[in-house]
Amino acid sequence: MANFLPLALFDYKEKNMSTEYVILVNEKDEALGNMEKMEAHEKGLLHRALSVFIFNSKKQLLLQRRALHKYHSAGLWSNTCCSHPRPHEMTATAAKRRLAEEMGMAASLEHKDEFIYKVSLEKGLIEHEYDHVYIGFSETDPIINTEEVMDYKWISLEELNNDLAQHPEHYTFWFKLLIDKMPQWL
Repeated sequence: MANFLPLALFDYKEKNMSTEYVILVNEKDEALGNMEKMEAHEKGLLHRALSVFIFNSKKQLLLQRRALHKYHSAGLWSNTCCSHPRPHEMTATAAKRRLAEEMGMAASLEHKDEFIYKVSLEKGLIEHEYDHVYIGFSETDPIINTEEVMDYKWISLEELNNDLAQHPEHYTFWFKLLIDKMPQWL
């Protein structure tokens, strides 16, 4: 079986390591334990994740372009932010934390959906995630963290759909899975 830390043992390890961990889950999103993030992606184990979509009053979506040194999907356009909750962190709390850390923004967020996906990526990594989707609204431009994000843009859903049709390779896999659901969230 995989090398994961039982939930009860995790508090000690978390305080004594700077390594990032993800929450392993089953298909009902029930926590099974914790594992180092890269190991979970190398083994393709199902773990909890989150995706945040920020819209403005013009119904434009705020996209980010992932930094070129990201461990996968570098340089691709994606939703406003995406990440993983830390062990013992509520997913909604993690969504707000990561929105602030990646985009320098704060917004009220509403949980809209959840889904499971699995895809093989470059460098032998496998994204196998139970993804929680949140939306929020803001009129503020982000102050991007260049360790995470290299660029951003506000785009209408019509423009986005046109660009996706012409250049699907410019976008992350999980983002393309969610594009058809966006209008119903507004």
